Amino acid sequence: MSGRALVLTDGKAGHENQSKAFARALGCGFDLVEVRFNFGRIGKLCSYIHDHLPSFWPMNQAVLGARTADRTFANLHELCGNLQGKGYSAVLGTGSGTFFAAKVVARRLGVKCGVVLYPRGYDLGSFDCILAPSFDSPAKLANIVEIPANLVANDAAFYEKGVVAFRARYSGATDNLVGVIVGGPNKCSTMSPEWMKARLDEIFAANAGAQLCVTTSRRTPFEVESVVDSYPWAYRLIYSRDRFNPIPAFVQLAKRLYVTAESTGMLSEACTFGNAEVVALDNLNPGPHKFRRFVENLRRDGYVDGCRKVDLSAEFARARELMGL
Repeated sequence: MSGRALVLTDGKAGHENQSKAFARALGCGFDLVEVRFNFGRIGKLCSYIHDHLPSFWPMNQAVLGARTADRTFANLHELCGNLQGKGYSAVLGTGSGTFFAAKVVARRLGVKCGVVLYPRGYDLGSFDCILAPSFDSPAKLANIVEIPANLVANDAAFYEKGVVAFRARYSGATDNLVGVIVGGPNKCSTMSPEWMKARLDEIFAANAGAQLCVTTSRRTPFEVESVVDSYPWAYRLIYSRDRFNPIPAFVQLAKRLYVTAESTGMLSEACTFGNAEVVALDNLNPGPHKFRRFVENLRRDGYVDGCRKVDLSAEFARARELMGL
């Protein structure tokens, strides 16, 4: 291990998991502390201003929510004082809710700062390491390490445990398992019952004789879940009725995985672990938005519509170098 990292989290599981993956890639144990901007968007706006005018940093524009029973709060200045002498080797964060705070805390503690995702609008050169997704078209700077997909904090033991849990619920064959992972609409995608039916008809026609398994998610509209539920699956997980997570087993066991294209986290996981061919189900809105760039980049490099898996060993080695670990 290379020491211990302080991971600042905005409370979003997807961001938090990427920070955990970053810490593990650096060889660090980690402690989690939640940070939130004071006055919401106003505080966030102030952080951009303060980042470009460091002489005016009052260090109290963001508010820290400590993970304690009573959820007490203290400002960043007080946080930095409380963390002095804890022996942290680095401060890490993922997402815009953590970028400024990670930089402030790292400077006060005298350690390096690493972030995941692209801190657009902040002073890029003052971060020690930025793991930036290629779909954000990051600047070509020495401290920016470009990555093709989101970081995933899982490991082999996680998937083995997921397979055991899945087999306790499903006793059928898995030698020809095909998984379907259905997300839901967002600002850059849509999902209608008609679209879902057309995709499922194609999937069943293309995989005759396979053990077809499906899971919906918390974002899947009810009317789309109804369409999914109407097909003759070997195994189905309808999220509105059952919160079990079969995705680790799908990733580990499937020969082919279909994932709705707006599900960047699930596409990243499917393209990183297991051996499945990954197919993106295109529910994206027209236009050159980042979700489209994400899928097109994965397809171009053989991760989507192919079986190539993401290998970040070179990128992680560069990150360790930048972080001095």
